[in-house]
Amino acid sequence: MRPCRSRRRSLPLAERPGILPDVTAAVGLTPLVALDRLAADVRPRIVAKLEHMNPGGSVKDRIALPMIEAAERAGLLKPGGVIVEPTSGNTGVGLAQAAAVKGYRCIFVMADKQSEEKRALLRAYGAEVVVCPTDVDPSDERSYYRVSDRLARETPGAWKPDQYSNPANPEAHYETTGPEIWDETEGQITHLVVALGTGGTVSGMGRYLKERNRALVIIGADPAGSVYSGDTPGAYLTEGIGEDFWPGTYDTRICDVVVRVSDRDSMLMARSATAREGILMGESCGTALWAALQAARSIDDPAALFVVILPDSGRNYVGKLYSDRWLREHGLLGPYEEVADYDWRATSADVVLRGPEIPQPD
Repeated sequence: MRPCRSRRRSLPLAERPGILPDVTAAVGLTPLVALDRLAADVRPRIVAKLEHMNPGGSVKDRIALPMIEAAERAGLLKPGGVIVEPTSGNTGVGLAQAAAVKGYRCIFVMADKQSEEKRALLRAYGAEVVVCPTDVDPSDERSYYRVSDRLARETPGAWKPDQYSNPANPEAHYETTGPEIWDETEGQITHLVVALGTGGTVSGMGRYLKERNRALVIIGADPAGSVYSGDTPGAYLTEGIGEDFWPGTYDTRICDVVVRVSDRDSMLMARSATAREGILMGESCGTALWAALQAARSIDDPAALFVVILPDSGRNYVGKLYSDRWLREHGLLGPYEEVADYDWRATSADVVLRGPEIPQPD
């Protein structure tokens, strides 16, 4: 097995931080881990940024406190205020975590396709959860976007972070995630692969990394049915990523290519990767990994280094993604097929923006 040239060295005991003031101070500095077993059949090196190791369990921990503090400075959120936000779950957890420390109340609005585990988790933080239908237009008054708008207007002292347009979202990744990746790889990263949601993650860290290496290739991974990789939005099962509109936090110039990924490939890739690497992954992790492997298979360069952002853990999807019965009921696993039979090489990538060829760094 190839040595892990990108592994971050552990800090000597004398240099490690002591007692942190609160849980928000534990956000960031997540590890970068080699995926040599999963990527044994491709020439480039593939490593993963384990964002589930943030205290709230996802990459969204990184944007919560910066958005809250920006609102406090602007006078939009005052003591005793209420945070109202539409969320697929992870941003809600990050906000609830920070709100608990700062003494704010939270109301989160979710689409009904999100897992029950996520709803229960938000309620565990003391948040109120409002569930809305998934299959409605974003402009429909029943959509979780519009319901959150109404609640923010009607609730005294309410403030809506709106992660889809809040500049503190990408800025948090420019300030933290991007520099971490650059340092952890000692500037050797050649490709960054990110599943697209609000677009803030890829836009922030992508801008930082491209300022240091203009030849670096950024690959967006998008569920089939999302507007990032298709003209007409449609239904899909993968949670937490993809959009049916273009968020203001997404810089359309940042991705060199966008890879369209099916629900089946997203979920079975996550299951396969978990079994082979011992990392319990969420659905969007499978989306990003499948896109990374498809891109890497066309590159015959062992010096290429792919960094894949794994946004969260599979703990919130045990009743869905990690249930063979649920996968079969939704047509993602054949009646007699086993997850272990899945081969990511059986299908090829549907790439948009720059055509069928994955760009290679100069």
